[in-house]
Parts: sequence; structure tokens; C-alpha cells
Amino acid sequence: MEALPAMPSPGPALREYAEAELADAIASLDAPRDGIHDAVHRARKAIRRTRAALSIAEPALGPGARLVDRALRRMNKRSSWQRDAHALVQTLDRLRDRPQPRDTHALLCQARDVAAARRKMLAREARFAETVDTTRAEAAVIRAALAGLAWQSLEAHHIDAAIAATSRKADKARERARRSDDAEDWHRWRRCMRRRSQQFRAAAAAGFDAAMPGVDKSIAEQLGLMQDLSLVIAHCGDSGGFDDAGFDHSVRKALRRYAERALERQRKRLRSVLPGA
Repeated sequence: MEALPAMPSPGPALREYAEAELADAIASLDAPRDGIHDAVHRARKAIRRTRAALSIAEPALGPGARLVDRALRRMNKRSSWQRDAHALVQTLDRLRDRPQPRDTHALLCQARDVAAARRKMLAREARFAETVDTTRAEAAVIRAALAGLAWQSLEAHHIDAAIAATSRKADKARERARRSDDAEDWHRWRRCMRRRSQQFRAAAAAGFDAAMPGVDKSIAEQLGLMQDLSLVIAHCGDSGGFDDAGFDHSVRKALRRYAERALERQRKRLRSVLPGA
């Protein structure tokens, strides 16, 4: 019997996708300074997508992929303080634009103004530009290094197995979160869901018929709202961003109370639709 021709490796297409994501990160960090906060956000997202592509190829790519992934992880960790300042403003924008009682809307507007002023102040610090420049330079080096990995060794079963492993991890994180009121447990589940979504995106770029189920997208949106509220709560503490900005203690207390109540309602709502509820 004549052997069937070997299927072409999805590796080269996946490599092109990863290289394009890092190119987007580099281009974003070359943006004018007046849009630098959005630029950092876009760059971080592109780096996460590159890591997701590596995660579905790592079994075939070997130790080199792990080294590249660790470098990308360090890059995003280095800019986490920039992300936090911008994410807080974005979060308060989203919460403010939702239907709210008048006093809550006024509270969120006040908090948003304080957060925006603090973000602007941080952007003027020398370390902000230094972090952007270092990240851009390292992203260029890593993009060049991607070509040296053994992408041709990647086979379809590697991608299937990686996404299946992430799905199992997400299921475990979901069960842990469902039984917990710990914000970190819920955030861990959200990170697993995000990684799974990014893996689907990378697999589609490699030629797979892959798309996130609609229910996953809905859950991801709900988890995103919970993360928004958790972020506000974290910044209302004694060592949070609002304290650094001199936000009045009574106003911080009212904002924290609003976010905690909204977070509890959101947890109950999401728990009610989860398996095992």
C-alpha cells in the first residue's frame, strides 16, 4: 500500500504569526508619546499572544522556546506598573459609563480624574521612557530569535494536546474559583481562559479551524468585569494608587464599598450559571 503524503507542518505559519505579533509590539512602542499608554497596552497584548503561540508549539520547539517565553514573561512583568496605572483609568471609564445611581456616577468620575492625573504623572518619570525603550529593544531581539527555533518539527497533534491541556487547567481553575471568594482564584481562572482564547487565535493563524465557543466569550466578559472591580478594590487600600494620589479617605472608603458590593453580586451571578451550581 502506498503511503499517504505527509501533511505540511503548521510550524512556519505559526512562526509568521508570532513574528507579526512581536512586530506589532515594536511598532506600538514607537508610537508618539501622547498615545503611549494605549501603545503599552497593545504591546503587552501582542507579547501575550506571542507567548500563547509558543505555548502550543513548545513540545516540538524544545528548550529554546522556553527560554524565549521566559524572556517575554519578564518583559511584561517589567511593565506591569505601567499597565496598572492605565488599566485603572480604563476600568473607571467602563464602570462610569454603565448605568449607575447619580451619587455612584459622581464618585466614579472623581476617582477617574484622580487616576488619570496619577497616570499622567507616572508617564513623566524617567523610568517610564526607559521601560518602553528597553521593552522595544528586547522585543526586536526576540523576534529575530524566533527564526532559529525548530518550527518545522511542529505537528498538528502538538497543538491539539496543548489546547487540551490548557482547557483542563481552566476547568480546574473554574472549580477552585467557584468554591472561593478569593479574588486571586477568580483571576487565575480568567488568565487560563485568556490563554486558551489566545491559543485558539494562534491555532487559527496556523491553519486550524479553531474558534472559541460562544459561552466562553460570555464568561470571559463577566470575568473581565470582576477583574475591573477587584482592581478598584486593590487601589482603595492604604498602599493603593488612590492613597498615593492623596485621595480623601472617606471617598476611598465609599468607592471600595461600591466595588465590593458589585463584585459580590457579579460572583453570585456567574456562579449561578456554572456547572455544578
